[in-house]
Amino acid sequence: MNPNHTTPEKSLKERILHALAFEGLAIALSAPALAWLLDKSLVHTGALTLAVSTLAMLWNMAFNAAFDRAQRHLGFSRGAKVRVVHALLFELGLIVATVPLAAWWLSIGLVQAFVLDIGLLLFFLPYTLGFNWAYDVLRVRWLARDAEASLETADARGRL
Repeated sequence: MNPNHTTPEKSLKERILHALAFEGLAIALSAPALAWLLDKSLVHTGALTLAVSTLAMLWNMAFNAAFDRAQRHLGFSRGAKVRVVHALLFELGLIVATVPLAAWWLSIGLVQAFVLDIGLLLFFLPYTLGFNWAYDVLRVRWLARDAEASLETADARGRL
């Protein structure tokens, strides 16, 4: 099974697990880095990253569901170019929500918050691309393993 071809639709449970894994790793990487870069406490930046993470999880689920529907409708493969477009669109949509939140939370202007967000974007673009690509590759393996296990179980039942 090739991860660039259409695979079975993701359930709500899988979408939630995908979003939690994505955001959990993002918080673990970004909160300490922000605390160090902004000379703020880890609690302060951790709370901000948790709030941004909550927004991002909701956006992640909605955006990826729409992107999956577009893929099924238009029939494109998820090659490198499509993955870059996917990551760019996801991050641009997130900027609209996070810039005002960061400006308020950090008591900075919108321009400063936008610059900060651009800095974070430089981290999150490759992170989003890499995480989702790795997830898709692993998902294909999990689906193949589950299908093989189902066949073995059915075969074992057939021999009884």
